[in-house]
Amino acid sequence: MSSLNHIMLAASFMAVLGITLAMVLAIANRYLYVHEDPRIDNVEGLLPHANCGACGTPGCRPFAEELVDGRKNPGECTVNSPEMNQEIADFLQVDVTVREKKVARLACSGGSHVAYTRAHYEGLKSCRAAALVSGGGKGCTWACLGLGDCKTVCDFDAIQMNKFSLPVVDEDKCTACGSCIEVCPKDLFSLQPISHRLWVSCNNRDNTTESEAHCEVACNGCGRCMMDAPEGLITIQDYLASIDYTKNALASKIAIERCPTGAIIWRDKQQGVIKGLDAKKIVRKEPLRRVMEPLPRA
Repeated sequence: MSSLNHIMLAASFMAVLGITLAMVLAIANRYLYVHEDPRIDNVEGLLPHANCGACGTPGCRPFAEELVDGRKNPGECTVNSPEMNQEIADFLQVDVTVREKKVARLACSGGSHVAYTRAHYEGLKSCRAAALVSGGGKGCTWACLGLGDCKTVCDFDAIQMNKFSLPVVDEDKCTACGSCIEVCPKDLFSLQPISHRLWVSCNNRDNTTESEAHCEVACNGCGRCMMDAPEGLITIQDYLASIDYTKNALASKIAIERCPTGAIIWRDKQQGVIKGLDAKKIVRKEPLRRVMEPLPRA
């Protein structure tokens, strides 16, 4: 067979193959096509494209799909403005159900001016990296390491580090995306409804002698907050005060007034953090010495 015949045969084969594949694709498109509601594109265009996951879906596109299906409500997007959520609701002809805003809260007040370190860490400036080296060097093994992983992962600029290397959450900017929770090696962040104003700003579960020796504002489990608060609102578990937020309607500033260290606080929308009258006054403006002295032997 000549070369020309080979070429013609190959060309014919490719033509037949192309036609066959085209027919298969046409049939598949007809019988396997999944209809997508065109409103999804419209709704997605009205979303912030933050893909933060705060709404409970992997991103804005899946959220738009669930909105169109009626499985989600526009008010569940905490990043969008109320006006944009209302526009989505008007487009879908549904009502906006306003969900209480959640924010990230830090269970630690142990900044460098009140908490001691037991070892000097040098290495990658990361809480996760430091935590792998004997827990990070803080005297309190439960404490915030202050290297700012939470600030780095926050896509909404809602976390800043103060001058004492402690994260401060801007409640107005926080979208409750949960990135800070995932990155913190000490599990100090949690998402809380903004109405949870009574807060234990400590996660230390050591005994009372050790806790205050390592951090001046640690909860020492004295139980005064539990005695002063309405019955059942506060309990002491593992030397640490714990708030039952199913009774949040009973919460008031009375529970913080006799806390000797100021570990239990009231978060006021205008005034910020409020401590009780009996809380020790911290006037120190500089960090404590880098490495603490060994605790005296009993």
